[in-house]
Amino acid sequence: MTTVDVAQSHAALTVSALLALAEEKRLAGDYRAGCEAARQAADRAASAGDAAGEAAALRSLGVQLMRLGQQEEAVAACRKAVVRLETLGDAVALCEVLTVQAMPLNDLGMHEEALDVLATARDIAQRLGNRNLLYWVHNRLGVVHGSMGDRELSTECLMQALSLVDGMDDEARFCILNNVSDNAVYEVPRLRGRGDAEAADRALADALGYVAEALRLARVACHPYRESISLDNYGMLLALAGDLDGAALLIEESRQLAVRAGYRSLESAALQHQARVRLMRGDHATAIEGLILALDRARQAGEKPMTMEILRELSGAYEKVGDFAAALSHYRDYHDLERELHNQVAAARARMAAHYFELDNARLEAENARLEAALHRNRSDELAADNLIWQRQATEDALTGLPNRRSVDERLPKLVEDGVPVCVAVADVDLFKRVNDRYGHFVGDEVLRRIAAILLDHVRESDLVARLGGEEFLIALHGSGIADAQVKCELLRASVAAYPWEQIEPGLAVTISLGVAQIAGPASLPDALSVADQHLYEAKRAGRNRVRAA
Repeated sequence: MTTVDVAQSHAALTVSALLALAEEKRLAGDYRAGCEAARQAADRAASAGDAAGEAAALRSLGVQLMRLGQQEEAVAACRKAVVRLETLGDAVALCEVLTVQAMPLNDLGMHEEALDVLATARDIAQRLGNRNLLYWVHNRLGVVHGSMGDRELSTECLMQALSLVDGMDDEARFCILNNVSDNAVYEVPRLRGRGDAEAADRALADALGYVAEALRLARVACHPYRESISLDNYGMLLALAGDLDGAALLIEESRQLAVRAGYRSLESAALQHQARVRLMRGDHATAIEGLILALDRARQAGEKPMTMEILRELSGAYEKVGDFAAALSHYRDYHDLERELHNQVAAARARMAAHYFELDNARLEAENARLEAALHRNRSDELAADNLIWQRQATEDALTGLPNRRSVDERLPKLVEDGVPVCVAVADVDLFKRVNDRYGHFVGDEVLRRIAAILLDHVRESDLVARLGGEEFLIALHGSGIADAQVKCELLRASVAAYPWEQIEPGLAVTISLGVAQIAGPASLPDALSVADQHLYEAKRAGRNRVRAA
């Protein structure tokens, strides 16, 4: 059936019916038919002003274009969906599209862009507390870090995803089991290379169990793409386990399935891995023949990263058999293609930037029109609200609701005017940058909010708790001498350390360090703050999670 025939057969279908058809084709691995149905659904939804339907269709289109190797088109479809969903305010669907968009960006070699997209998705998922979304974010992060060569971080992200998969559907389970298995194909040799045989054996044994279950799920779903890719991974893991005959059989089965279904990239990968198994046998001549065939298929499929990898392996294989001229030739081809890929990534960035610019302009024009209308309708109310906001922002920290530094400058001198003893403590969250880097800024912000609440819960109304900025807090204890203040600060420190931080994110632990000083009077306030700062640094140098006082 031609594309025109398909279009005519779909002419009477509604948007929802076309979306259902696109999903049916995707689940069957028929990505070309799925793309056609998704395109028609997107066009029909756009004509009807159905932004939610258009976004859903564009997401489906992006997923299936990615499987067909049309990565730039996949990114463009996802980006257009993002614009629609941002307008609708549908955070869940937005996060889902971002996790899809990261994959074609990764395949294009645009790893930083992929990580930026996933950082946004992670912040959304964490804000919503959505376990399913967090699963997909960690899963995709593992894939991207693996593509960048950071197998250790890739493994960490993938295992986080694996810990979240319970209760999810078979597609999600297959995806993580297959990705963990694929990562092990590279992680096991890395562990062996650094002499950690025990960890390598453990990772290999686990991966063999994961890939067997992934293959079972693929076959239950009757999904040829999943079956082919899991067979290939299973074969490579068997090869690492020393079962070269079993490996060859599974990889050949993967290749035949890929050929029948028209998955050219999977066929190229299977041919490459067959050759790799032959290299492991020491059969370099036959391996070279297989790599040449794999190279041809990879070039036909437009799989340039795979082509580079095959060229590098061919160079090494020719060197093994003493054909140094051929080894050098393929080594040069490898570097020529590497330079070409860098140029292509730059060109793709430019094309996508132009596309984003057009979409963003359209979005801004629509938003400006909406704001203009709102301003005319509600100008007086908005001005009154703005005045209230500005008044509050002047003395209140927006994130925690605590008094800010300006408020401290106004209120702290008043605490020491009545002659009652006052001590001041400066508290700082230990290793806070690691929290942001490891778990994302959303978790970092939540940590600061929880610490603010803990501090407020353990002081009196006559005391002052404020956020000075960043991860630094001030606690002024009214009516407390230095000994009493030190005891109270120890209670604050212990309360933060004992808080169940893992409820926010698995593995999260947070502590604070405090420096304490007594304020002799209003005139000595700057000196007391300086002493408290000095004691804070002493607490940090002494190992953190402690209190230092004069």
